[in-house]
Amino acid sequence: MEFMLAIQTDTLPQTGLSYFAFRIAFQETLERICLAQQVGNYTAECFGFLTEVPFLRAVPPHVQLDLIAETWCKHASTEKFVANLVDESVIYAACETSARIVEQEPHVIARYLHGGPQPVAPKIDGLLAGELRALHLNLASDGDFLMISQFEDMPPTEAAESKRQFGLDDDRFEVMFDVLGRWAMSHSFLQNLCGLMTKEEIVRTALELGVT
Repeated sequence: MEFMLAIQTDTLPQTGLSYFAFRIAFQETLERICLAQQVGNYTAECFGFLTEVPFLRAVPPHVQLDLIAETWCKHASTEKFVANLVDESVIYAACETSARIVEQEPHVIARYLHGGPQPVAPKIDGLLAGELRALHLNLASDGDFLMISQFEDMPPTEAAESKRQFGLDDDRFEVMFDVLGRWAMSHSFLQNLCGLMTKEEIVRTALELGVT
């Protein structure tokens, strides 16, 4: 029996559509990292798929790749994983980023999919963009990861009261704060890419990012 990444009472289905969302978001972020490195302004601006989540805009792009690989590995696993708020953020951002690219830059899709481990070839149109957004909208997520940024500028007591009213648990937010302080990539990064990238692509990615 296959397990999928669980979000409350729902699961993220292991389909070509979910592969498409993760793959496009990963490839677009990786390409922008490589371009930024070439012109020497890698740390000059915030970019990457996770900028779709306001609270995580400052997460370094290479760490964003580490996070999407981590969530992908859980999603593709035959073990059962319960999504944390970072996983929910990754799923939301991957779906929104891939939908935006389908709408605004459809010419890059074939390049991002080319040579991948799954032979997906969807029709690139507005219907696909809607399906990508529905992928996360249909999940039983409360969207807490989008609310956390609202409390940053509040006085502590006011923020605490607002969280109480919304039924938000500070312990759930801890993983969100943790990733803000990450710079080094995890040792499992390359291994986590299995199924999202081919072996050859993983080797190339390692060289481009300078990881082993």
